[in-house]
Amino acid sequence: MTDFKRIAPDQAHALREQGAVLVDIRDPETFATRHISGSRHLDNHSIADFIAQADLDKPLVVVCYHGNSSQSAAAYLVGQGFSDVYSLDGGFELWRATYPDDTTQG
Repeated sequence: MTDFKRIAPDQAHALREQGAVLVDIRDPETFATRHISGSRHLDNHSIADFIAQADLDKPLVVVCYHGNSSQSAAAYLVGQGFSDVYSLDGGFELWRATYPDDTTQG
């Protein structure tokens, strides 16, 4: 079984440009306030549908607040069959500091 990898915002940005899926596991209210453009919110209510419909071989980047919770979620997703999983080091906060114009409200 493959393990997840930890990556910096610049690597995640490049992966997204190549078609990677970004999933944000922060709480729904925080996600609605601001999130990485093009990312998808994922929580306990949506994860089963997400897994059932996902391309398990497509790169997947997991985002949380600061890069800690995303590691557990990334490990879980590897266990669910995803083959190319990344945890964003520094989380949304470092992404926002690095790419302030690449976030969205709503």
